[in-house]
Amino acid sequence: MSDATIYHNPKCSTSRKTLDKLRDAGLEPTVVKYLDEGWTRDQLAALFADAGLTPAQAARKREALYKELNLAEASDDEILDAMVAHPVLVERPFVVTDKGARLARPIDSVDEIL
Repeated sequence: MSDATIYHNPKCSTSRKTLDKLRDAGLEPTVVKYLDEGWTRDQLAALFADAGLTPAQAARKREALYKELNLAEASDDEILDAMVAHPVLVERPFVVTDKGARLARPIDSVDEIL
């Protein structure tokens, strides 16, 4: 099995279940609490590219701040800037292994990179 990193929000049930799934697969992933650590623009752009997603696809649209900032009408660059300023806007969890990156929604999507 490969090494893994999970960009994790411990308050999110999907994120907790994904972490359990990784551990059940025999991995002890690096856990990055992105709400505490934040993101850089380059880090997010690379993560989304590796996962095959645009910033708009990786945005947490149910977050009140998404509507407040009118991100539905924003460009990808504007969404990236908002995500760097407000890490809560990034959908979760993301998992990265040496086989790629996936947004674990649904959780089983990480099977492709284990």
